Amino acid sequence: MRCQTETPRDLRSLNAEEAEDLLSGWGHKSYRAKQLLGWLYKKSVGSIDEMTDLPQGLREQLAASFALQPLKLAREQCSVDGTVKFLWRLEDDQLIESVLIPASIGRDGSQSDRRTLCVSSQVGCAYGCKFCASGLMGYKRNLDASEIVDQVLAVERWRLSKGTWSIGSEPLVNNIVMMGMGEPLANYDNLLRALEIFNAPWGLNIGARKITVSTSGLAPQIRRLAETPQQYHLAISLHGATDAVRDKIMPINRKYPLEELISACEAYQQAKGRMIWVEYILIDGVNTGLEQVEALGDLAKRLKCKVNLIPYNPVDSIQLKRPSDGIVSQFRDALHHLGVRVTVRIEKGTDIDAACGQLRLKSEKKFSSA
Repeated sequence: MRCQTETPRDLRSLNAEEAEDLLSGWGHKSYRAKQLLGWLYKKSVGSIDEMTDLPQGLREQLAASFALQPLKLAREQCSVDGTVKFLWRLEDDQLIESVLIPASIGRDGSQSDRRTLCVSSQVGCAYGCKFCASGLMGYKRNLDASEIVDQVLAVERWRLSKGTWSIGSEPLVNNIVMMGMGEPLANYDNLLRALEIFNAPWGLNIGARKITVSTSGLAPQIRRLAETPQQYHLAISLHGATDAVRDKIMPINRKYPLEELISACEAYQQAKGRMIWVEYILIDGVNTGLEQVEALGDLAKRLKCKVNLIPYNPVDSIQLKRPSDGIVSQFRDALHHLGVRVTVRIEKGTDIDAACGQLRLKSEKKFSSA
C-alpha cells in the first residue's frame, strides 16, 4: 500500500524562536532568521526564490523542507464605498473570504486612519447560526495559521499588483477583526499562532488593541484567551438577549447558555481590564421586541460593554427579514434610554454581498452547477 506523504509546513506559520532554532540548527548565522522573517511578514513575498539576500543553499534547504503556498485570488468585488471583498482559493481548492474596509469619515467629520481587514478562520462553519451564510454549505476544515496570516499578506500583494504600493512602504492593513467565515475560537491553536504573528514586532507589528477576536459564545475558549498576556479586543456575537431567543437562532447557546457565556466574559474583563463589544444583529420579528431591549440592557450594564446594533443583511435562501429603519431607531433609543452605550453600525459594501460567506456561497453554487 502506498503511504500518503504529509503536507510540508508552510513557512508563514513560523515564529521568531522557531526560525532562529531552525536556521541555527542548519548552521546559519543568527541574522539569517531576521532576514527570513522580514521576507515573510514585512515584504509579503510569494515564493522562496524572491528572498534574494538569502544564500542559494539556504533557499534550497527551505524549499526542500517547507511549503510557501500563497492564497490565489479567485475573485474580487469592489463597492462604491471603497470596501473590497476577496474570494481566495486555497491549495486544496477550498474557498474563503476576506473583506477590506477602508478608512472612513467619522460622524464628527474627522478622517479615520483605520484600514481594517475582516479575516476568516475556517472553511465554512459548523455552528449553524440561522441568519448566517457561512454555515449554509457546512464546515469543511480549520484554516492553518499560515492561511489565516496570508489573508493579510495577500491583500498587501494585491495592493502591489495595483501599482499603489511598493515593498517597504507602510502596510495597507493596520486593523484586524477575526469576524470572517468560521468560529475563530473553535480553531484556537491556529488562531493563537496567527495572532502572535499579527502582533509581534518581527511579524506584522499590529498592536493587540487593533486586533479583535469575535466569537459566537465558546465560553471555555474565552476563559483560555483571558489567560494570554496580550490585550486583544473581544467581541461577542450575541444576537439574542434571552436564552429562548438565542436558542432559536444560535445553536451554540444550548451548549453554552447566556449565564455561562456572560460569566466567561466577566472573567475576560477582569483579566484584561478591557471593554467587551457586543454585536447584535437586528432581525425583524425575531429579536427586536421590547423584552429583548430590557434583557439586553441588563446584560450590557452587567458587562459595562458597548453594544453595536447591526440591521440584518438579507442572504439568499434564508427566510429572515431586515427591520425597518424605524424599528432600528426605536431599539437603539430604548437602549440609550436605559443608559447603554449603543451605536448602529454604519454599513459598508452593501452592494457587493456584504454578508459574511455570501461570495463563497454563490461561487460554490456556480462551480458545483457548472
